[in-house]
Amino acid sequence: MSVKIAFFDAKPYDREIFNEVNSDFGYDIKYFKFNLTTDNAVLSECADVVCVFVNDMISSEVIDKLHECNVKLIALRCSGFNNVDLKAAENKIRVARVPAYSPNAIAEHTVALILSLNRKIHRAYWRTRDSNFSLGGLMGFDMHKKNAGVIGTGKIGKVLIKILSGFGMHVLSYDPYPDDEFAREAGCNYVGLDEIFEQSDIISLNCPLTKETEYMIDERSIEKMKDGVMIINTGRGKLIRTADLIGGLKSGRIGSAGLDVYEEEAEYFFEDLSNRVLNDDILARLLTFNNVIITSHQGFFTREAMHNIATTTMTNIKHFIEENGKKDFNEICYKYHQDKS
Repeated sequence: MSVKIAFFDAKPYDREIFNEVNSDFGYDIKYFKFNLTTDNAVLSECADVVCVFVNDMISSEVIDKLHECNVKLIALRCSGFNNVDLKAAENKIRVARVPAYSPNAIAEHTVALILSLNRKIHRAYWRTRDSNFSLGGLMGFDMHKKNAGVIGTGKIGKVLIKILSGFGMHVLSYDPYPDDEFAREAGCNYVGLDEIFEQSDIISLNCPLTKETEYMIDERSIEKMKDGVMIINTGRGKLIRTADLIGGLKSGRIGSAGLDVYEEEAEYFFEDLSNRVLNDDILARLLTFNNVIITSHQGFFTREAMHNIATTTMTNIKHFIEENGKKDFNEICYKYHQDKS
């Protein structure tokens, strides 16, 4: 009996990559276009595993319904797990994630946002399309010898530090678990958060969302920053209190912002809403600033990263089955599905 996977929030590119990788695993995958919710969790009744992404909110209610459906594994095809109630899942359903898929992809996207904001590439692009070749308002700054503050020195942060060091920037880093050996090799310095805020010309957020990091960029932290600071967030949306970010942009304390994530992104990101009016006033306001670039959580979106995500997700499922004994696992699944039929 083939292992059955209910795959939620499936986009065409998900199907393409996962079907390609699944040729080596032979799982039975049923794709659903919509997000997993308490209302549709019953669709996993014939599945042994559910596969979900960042905008699937796995609450305690969802977990209870999955447990009732005899789902044994929640396979996250992402690194973050702040959308899962892990306490509710304990002793009910196992949870697996993709801890690393391509730190280069996200670090490179971070640098793309920095360069675009600094040299006003997005504004120049629209100007020249209208045959406007003036340079007024497009002046940037040399990144060489400027201070970059990198918050979070996991795999992504470390790749980013190496890239920014290649530009000749002075890199300040913060992490509750500093890697001093890496710092010596990369030539960066671990400092406190206040020092990051006070000294950095560019601040990049590359840390997970936890109780400690939620809204770490707010009115109080923004007040400590240099005038004209650039803020980049490719981590999680709720690292920044967006209303306070807008206040900083209006006052000029924040000179520019590049956001690949947004604190209320679940309803909008990954979807085509071009024929609708945005009903999120804060997001709509952000989109009016010419010194803000918003991308729709695409930092991870390279072919290499997608292939790694699919391979790791499928391998996580394989290891889970092997750990529980393939024969026993399939017999349990078979009995459950027979009882339900």
